[in-house]
Amino acid sequence: MPIVVNEDLKAYIDPLTADEHDALERSLLKEGCRDTLVLWGDTLVDGHNRYGICQKHGIPFQTLQSSLFHSVEDVHLWMIDQHLGRRSVSDFQRGVLALRKREILADRQAASTSALSKEEAGTTEHFATASVTHSTTAGPVQSREELAKVARLSSNQVLMIEKIQKQAAAEVVAAVKSGTISINAAAAVATLPEQEQIAAALGGRDELRQAAKRVRDTKKRAKTDAAQADEADSLDALKARIADLLAENASLRRQLAALTA
Repeated sequence: MPIVVNEDLKAYIDPLTADEHDALERSLLKEGCRDTLVLWGDTLVDGHNRYGICQKHGIPFQTLQSSLFHSVEDVHLWMIDQHLGRRSVSDFQRGVLALRKREILADRQAASTSALSKEEAGTTEHFATASVTHSTTAGPVQSREELAKVARLSSNQVLMIEKIQKQAAAEVVAAVKSGTISINAAAAVATLPEQEQIAAALGGRDELRQAAKRVRDTKKRAKTDAAQADEADSLDALKARIADLLAENASLRRQLAALTA
């Protein structure tokens, strides 16, 4: 049976460095492929690097069919959990994986709710019960705090990674993935117009850092201006209140004088 390499699944695999790939290749050529490749049907789930090297050199390998999965979403969730447990995965990538997990769980929850609604409406249609029933074992959609805990990040880091995913140009995303800039800096740069983001990314590390600094300085000035405006408004309100009280006091004095005349 031919093995299928699913590109969506492969995207969860961190590429090996050149040294790591060479070391694995030498090991497989010397000792053969001792670890089995895990399949779900004909789809490769675990062992992508080993499979590529074995295919290149014609090295025999063994496969194992997994009974853990009932849908491709199950495979995605399994691979995400595997990567979240690895120390070599960067903070940014862990955040991306955790957010992807939330998306899958949200889609499953929506599918489950839709199925229940159809059943309650008395429909005769059977709505993929095996997949939906299994999906409930994955747990409810996680809050940002829960995601942060799973990904070993702070809630603020998860929020910034979410912002980067939604707003950052591809060049800025590539920079934070490579470690050229921090998550914090990338989130700041992501608030700029796309062309400014691209120009900063093309300028390299220093230009990205300068762009992030400009964004932070602008926000700081805006906060200072807002605080000063609030303070001025408060002072004006206080002055007006004092004036009202003085006028009221003068009026009371006149009334008292009239009564005692």
